[in-house]
Amino acid sequence: MKVAVIGLGDIARKAYLPVLTGLPGLSLHLHTRTAATLTRTADSFHIPADRRHTGLDDLLAARPDAAFVHASTESHPALVTRLLEAGVPTYVDKPLAHSLDESTRLVELAASRRTGLAVGFNRRHAPGYAQCLEHPRDLILMQKHRVGLPAAPRQLVFDDFIHVVDTLRFLVPGEITATDVRWRARDGELHHLVLQLAGDGFTAVGAMNRLSGSTEEILEVSGQDTKREVRNLAEVIDHKGQPTVRRRGDWVPVARQRGIEQAVLAFLDAVRVGGTPDASDALLTHELCERIVGEIEHGTR
Repeated sequence: MKVAVIGLGDIARKAYLPVLTGLPGLSLHLHTRTAATLTRTADSFHIPADRRHTGLDDLLAARPDAAFVHASTESHPALVTRLLEAGVPTYVDKPLAHSLDESTRLVELAASRRTGLAVGFNRRHAPGYAQCLEHPRDLILMQKHRVGLPAAPRQLVFDDFIHVVDTLRFLVPGEITATDVRWRARDGELHHLVLQLAGDGFTAVGAMNRLSGSTEEILEVSGQDTKREVRNLAEVIDHKGQPTVRRRGDWVPVARQRGIEQAVLAFLDAVRVGGTPDASDALLTHELCERIVGEIEHGTR
């Protein structure tokens, strides 16, 4: 199976290539326009010279069976369009694009071409989070904080807060009937953001502070007098009277802990059996992100 990896930045080198190079039966083709990066990365992962590409036309000529796109968000629309038009099932790092219009166009293109398209929302596959589906979820609280990283609203929401949005959507136990957004912005940069989603019998709250003094991610789900807490996707604490702590095993790879390995396997397994991964649910997350950005940019609450 020929698999293309497009974009060789940190996320590709640290998270995806270690997984892909460890899977049997894959012939990896790497693509980036920067020759030095291509050589350095391909050498470190022992990729032969004939599977290194600086041009997209050259890569497509190799007729890959699937592709992973880890390039900058700005380049996603053009790259994904070329891949889908060539009939290549494509997995894209979140987000699909920085706007709902472009994201919708890509999902519609994939459907019209009957070609698989998946978005890398790895937290849906992370064991600590996926197992929360088995827990009562009357109240869901998620915090994802950063140090010294205020940013323009669209960039912050689509590049980072989108993980919070998608995780809340993944975990809510029913239809969302009410949405509320609160934020603090100064000089065109967003400092913190709070999203509340509610429905029959549940409330979900997601918060991000980009000036928090700490880089951390905490998820709590509670209900029926029990609570489960997941810290940094690695430590699970069950509260029912006396807390019980489960930590990531010493030999559990980070990519498995964060759900990246499982997301990769799910996508490739679907492609192998002729399935068509569908990004229509991921598009709903992009729609909510666009709504959040619109409220912030127009100053509505």
